[in-house]
Amino acid sequence: MASVYSVAELIRERVDPEHDPVTGWAQAVLTGEVIQGPHVRNACRRHLQDLRDGPGRGLTWDLAAAKRGIGFGPGVCRLNGGQFEGRPFVLQPSQAFKSGSIIGWKRADGTRRFRRAYIEEGKGNGKSPWAAKMGMYGLAADGEKRAEIYAAASKKDQAFVLFRDAVAMVDLSPKLSAAITKSGLNPVWNLAHGKSASFMRPISSEDGQSGPRPHFALCDEVHEHRDGRVLEMLERGFKFRRQPLLVMITNSGTDRNSVCWEEHQHAVRVAAGTREPDAAFTYVGEVIDDTTFSFVCALDPGDDPLTDPSCWPKANPLLGVTISEEYLAGVVDQARQMPGKLNGILRLHFCVWTDAEKAWMGREALEAVLADFDPAEEHAGHEVFGGLDLSASKDMTAKAYCARSGTTADGRPTYDAWVEAWTPGDTLAARALADKAPYEVWERDGWLQAVPGKLIRLDFVAASLAQDAATYLIEAFAYDRHTFKRFEEECDALNLEVNFVEHPQGGKRRARPTEAQLEAAEQDGRDPPQGLWMPGSIRELESLILEGRIRLRRSPVLISAMMSAVITTDAFDNGWFEKRKATNRIDALVALAMAVGAATQNAPVDDTPGGILIL
Repeated sequence: MASVYSVAELIRERVDPEHDPVTGWAQAVLTGEVIQGPHVRNACRRHLQDLRDGPGRGLTWDLAAAKRGIGFGPGVCRLNGGQFEGRPFVLQPSQAFKSGSIIGWKRADGTRRFRRAYIEEGKGNGKSPWAAKMGMYGLAADGEKRAEIYAAASKKDQAFVLFRDAVAMVDLSPKLSAAITKSGLNPVWNLAHGKSASFMRPISSEDGQSGPRPHFALCDEVHEHRDGRVLEMLERGFKFRRQPLLVMITNSGTDRNSVCWEEHQHAVRVAAGTREPDAAFTYVGEVIDDTTFSFVCALDPGDDPLTDPSCWPKANPLLGVTISEEYLAGVVDQARQMPGKLNGILRLHFCVWTDAEKAWMGREALEAVLADFDPAEEHAGHEVFGGLDLSASKDMTAKAYCARSGTTADGRPTYDAWVEAWTPGDTLAARALADKAPYEVWERDGWLQAVPGKLIRLDFVAASLAQDAATYLIEAFAYDRHTFKRFEEECDALNLEVNFVEHPQGGKRRARPTEAQLEAAEQDGRDPPQGLWMPGSIRELESLILEGRIRLRRSPVLISAMMSAVITTDAFDNGWFEKRKATNRIDALVALAMAVGAATQNAPVDDTPGGILIL
């Protein structure tokens, strides 16, 4: 177990930042003089604790090396663009903490401790110029013969963003331009350091290059990497180097099934010193990975950047330097006025991992309609409408119900809705790990039913429907034709008679109205009804939520689905859920929309001036 010292024990004596910029800044962060978020505070605490406990693990703090890495900025490199054009690259305190930590911590054999560095900061905080400066250090100042330095990204144009910063540094610095030769004109594609026979160039997964032997690999915008191939390719070449370094810089992302989310989670755990951080990211101090440097900007639980500017520095360590408070105030005002931009602004500027690139439903709107209630107790013997999302063979199957609960003051119907879900029990733990979702907790607490076997047991689902039919009056049960035949056979085996109504799940096809619907419309003198389809059901569900006319039984399975949903739209703004792009399983939400569609299609019509319901 680690020896966790109190802040007072770690800071018995204050260190002058002029003498030790890394330790001095870490102390200022932990005393609250510098405002930073939970993961950066943990990184600072880790540094101070390692000053005490690191020698026992063979680690040493080489202050001279750290200062050399920090001093390489203003002494050699220059910034480019706008107001910064040609100015010496004087590292800001947080940048000095990063550079000094990476260069200054050593192993017992004198090589650098850190082989990997994960940096996550808000947009506009100088990540790319800082990474380019690190690349220049590896190319021209680290003493590595025939060093290969790569500016890497998922796509070639993104790799060139960071590389162009490095080219500009060469152009603007007399020292670098005298030592480094450029190849290419528009664009420059290679920087060569003749004295060490080293080079720096951009690389991406589009190159198809094999066999690189990186000394430094600088990976930009990791949240945009489609997979981990670029990182794996570069790290495979590390075996040829004594002290290689992978630097990953990124904004926060949206995809919790991505390589970036894996690296983010690992960096958070490394900084906290525990494989299972709590909600407050309390520092524990165990050694998780001595080779990874972590600098993850984030807000604290409870911070609201839309109302409290005091939390802005936690995601923006260069606030007031490269990004202004006036600019952030502007984007915050934009988020308030245009909710559709909220997730992008939270992600890019405040380091919030949003649930989807384009949020279908805001958390605040959802929380307003969540409630704890017993459906059987409140709706036994009453009419209900169902929806069923069947999985092909595994993963998750969900069933939902929607029932009338009353009317509003102006005569509009209100509803209650709830969901159930099933998943194969034999693969529960493996899929919980792969999907990064607490399926085992949901199963333990009764929100997810884990049936025996490796595949979904549709007989279990059919048996639950038979039980429902004995409890409620099931007026209609919406289904999608995909895999329904097998489920229908299970229902037939139970002699179960339910009014099944087709409801396609995509946005391209609308179901045909049933014979009963056509006959009822003809008898009432109404126009022929249209069949169910997902865009219509989603619109109904959105309206019910935003108008507060529905209660959703609180369920972590449903909440996870709703917060992960991604909408695909056509040219006419018809939207449907896109399962392949969702960050988590959305089966429960799909079933809910189907049930709501069935219920609202059969809702009483209010077309009289006084709002009297025509039944």
